[in-house]
Amino acid sequence: MLAMVGSLERAPWWASAFAGAMLSAALVVALVLRAKGKAPAAAAARLAELQARIRPHFLFNTLNSAIALVRAEPRKAERLLEDLSELFRHALMEQGESVTLAQEIALAQAYLAIEQVRFGERIRIEWALDEQAAAARLPPLLLQPLVENAVKHGVEPSASGADIRVSTERRGSRVVIKVSNSTPVSGSGHGNGLALANVRERLSLLHDVQARFQSGLKDGVFQVRIEVPA
Repeated sequence: MLAMVGSLERAPWWASAFAGAMLSAALVVALVLRAKGKAPAAAAARLAELQARIRPHFLFNTLNSAIALVRAEPRKAERLLEDLSELFRHALMEQGESVTLAQEIALAQAYLAIEQVRFGERIRIEWALDEQAAAARLPPLLLQPLVENAVKHGVEPSASGADIRVSTERRGSRVVIKVSNSTPVSGSGHGNGLALANVRERLSLLHDVQARFQSGLKDGVFQVRIEVPA
């Protein structure tokens, strides 16, 4: 620049190199800032898309459960439809990118209450909830697909039903959530994994590397383990 204004006869080579490096660095910084500015919007859009996939699937399956029960036991229809109405109201609310673990537990309990009416003694549910974990943030409708999977692949295929256990625990700055169910001896797995993949991706979008998701079958019990910031 000194050479351009006539203060120097000729720009030294190191000045040209330095100027080029500075311009390159400025360009890289601008591109990085631009990418960071777009990342939250892209993540939010993807999160909304994945949640939109879960919602109609969840409502459709729950309604089918209600219809099946109403046909078989009409006396229980009124109670079931009241629970179903509350469930639909909660599921259709615009909740933003995240809700509390307490809200997700309430929705899962409402869903399993409906399935309890449908399956009776075939579905055995255990809750082990830590109040200190209730404030952890999750994407909406995250637990419901997991308990639905437990019913679909644990309770429905078995004449004797299945045991479903949902637990939450705060461990320091982390919260551990587990959903497990016993499986039939002749069980052929846990479906095609679409619901699990959806849950895993939404967790990653909300918490990035701070979230952990594991699932597997061991000794006849299928378990999903989730770890998120408290």
